[in-house]
Amino acid sequence: MDRTIKIFDTTLRDGEQSPGCSMSLKEKLQIALQLEKLGVDVIEAGFAISSNEDFESISQIAKTVKNIGVASLARANKKDIDRAWEAVQHAKKPRIHIFIATSDIHLQYKLKMSRTQALQKAREMVAYGKSLCEDIEFSAEDATRSDRDYLVEIITAVIDAGATVINVPDTVGYTTPDEFAALISYLKEHVPNIDKATISVHCHNDLGLAVANSLAAVKAGADQVECTINGIGERAGNAALEEVVMGLTVRKDHFGVQTKIATEEIFHSSKMISSITGSVVQANKAIVGKNAFAHEAGIHQHGVLENKETYEIMTPQSVGILQNSFVLGKHSGKHAFENKLSELGYTFDKKQLEEIFVNFKTLADKKKDITDLDLEALAQSKVSSTLKPRYSLEDFTFNSGMDITPTVNITLKDEKNGSLSATKNGDGLVDAAFKAIEELIARKYNLNSYIVKAIGSGEDAQGQVSITLENRENKKSASGYGLATDVVEASIKAFLNAVNKMELLCD
Repeated sequence: MDRTIKIFDTTLRDGEQSPGCSMSLKEKLQIALQLEKLGVDVIEAGFAISSNEDFESISQIAKTVKNIGVASLARANKKDIDRAWEAVQHAKKPRIHIFIATSDIHLQYKLKMSRTQALQKAREMVAYGKSLCEDIEFSAEDATRSDRDYLVEIITAVIDAGATVINVPDTVGYTTPDEFAALISYLKEHVPNIDKATISVHCHNDLGLAVANSLAAVKAGADQVECTINGIGERAGNAALEEVVMGLTVRKDHFGVQTKIATEEIFHSSKMISSITGSVVQANKAIVGKNAFAHEAGIHQHGVLENKETYEIMTPQSVGILQNSFVLGKHSGKHAFENKLSELGYTFDKKQLEEIFVNFKTLADKKKDITDLDLEALAQSKVSSTLKPRYSLEDFTFNSGMDITPTVNITLKDEKNGSLSATKNGDGLVDAAFKAIEELIARKYNLNSYIVKAIGSGEDAQGQVSITLENRENKKSASGYGLATDVVEASIKAFLNAVNKMELLCD
């Protein structure tokens, strides 16, 4: 029987640590439910001690998902572990994930501990965590730059103390596939009690090798891979879940393993994460990029027409990229609309459904055909709008032309100060609109990214704007998302969405 590789998804913890990828509680719950539908084994829902928002989101996810594990990260101290347990205790399958650095450079400069002190701390804190929670994962941070014999010593000790999962992280993306495989093999051979724990790996992508290293570790005997949707994460990101899973699936002949992932949910999961975080997937991204199954060269096109396997090693349908087979329009009823949203993985209460249905009808009056992409954009716009925003758009007008300075007048509703209006000039309409908002809320922002995408095709396509803002004073950053048939309106909505997220983080 093939080994089953567990997929540990850390999109909501490590992924959220990407600059500008902060998410609201509502958005995190939406992602968690999609990850459950995707079939991951464990969700690392956050770092409970890091903030009250993280703690609350972990707690809500633990109470919401039904069939998968929920973990919280914790440093090797009682305060962290207590907070982690408090957050995950209501999960059907709770896990506390305890970590401490093991490389000499981290021990000397970050922890200022000796190897002996770190080993003692790890053993004591794993034992303490075990007294609260049955499932304890231990991570040896910066394992790939740690002394191998010391790794053997500390891993042996924490397994004796009750660790059920041993994570071997390539924390700074330093190792190579052959080195990493050799390290996993060395630990399997030299840790005397390794059979009592699952070996996990967590690879970063600083050298572009996170997926390759993860697959090499699986080949060497690792049974859990830690990854994120679209590979988001600190610095260059983490191993991309979709690439790891499809690598194992397509090359089952080589790896001889399987996962529990419902691969047909991969593309929808990728789209959801991209929409929520504003982190756009590059066109040539493996598995989920828009060009992943596109063929332009004549020779390729001819080959695919004769037999798809000439240039496609997997079908687009296997990862959930399907032709739109169900077109909704202005004559469609609410029942069909709700069913289609459900098929796309979105669930709303009665009031929310009524509100989004009104938006759908408004869009249907403007567009001939409503595609799945339009519906996903409407649904995600509704998810983002549940932030209970301080600022909302009441009205805007603009004036522009070849010899006219672009001017925008905006009226906002401020929940604390009522209606506010301002008129500003700018280098373009979007620039003028952003300057007007900054004047109204008396804050200045750095615009770190601004991306416009067409949702659907043709002249009636909607504009989807994703931005990342940074508050110049406190350096907090957030992504924003806006959707409208007018790009200026979509840009204003995206800017306000990011501002409201930062307001939420400051409260």
